[in-house]
Amino acid sequence: MILNFYFFLIFTLIGNVENPKTETFKVWGNCGMCKKTIEKSLSKKGIEGNWNKKTKLITVTYDSLKFNSQQVHEIICATGYDTEKCRANDEAYNNLHECCQYKRRD
Repeated sequence: MILNFYFFLIFTLIGNVENPKTETFKVWGNCGMCKKTIEKSLSKKGIEGNWNKKTKLITVTYDSLKFNSQQVHEIICATGYDTEKCRANDEAYNNLHECCQYKRRD
């Protein structure tokens, strides 16, 4: 039963993406509004993502012929959220709702 769930989850994540590549990495944020903003920024580009607010981990699936890992990080950073590979600019971070302004790394 659990195995079936994992197959369903993997199929769902990569089901709509051509040339799929899946990665998991850290994205800083705080709340459900952060989740919505982060995931929406990706879906506008045709990238599927699922961010977990407790672990701060996102799993993304993207077309490896259209995007690379750094570009995915930069899309997220443009919305104001820091990732493992890039830091959002101060203007984007300051435009986040107050509850979404997480403690930034130095």
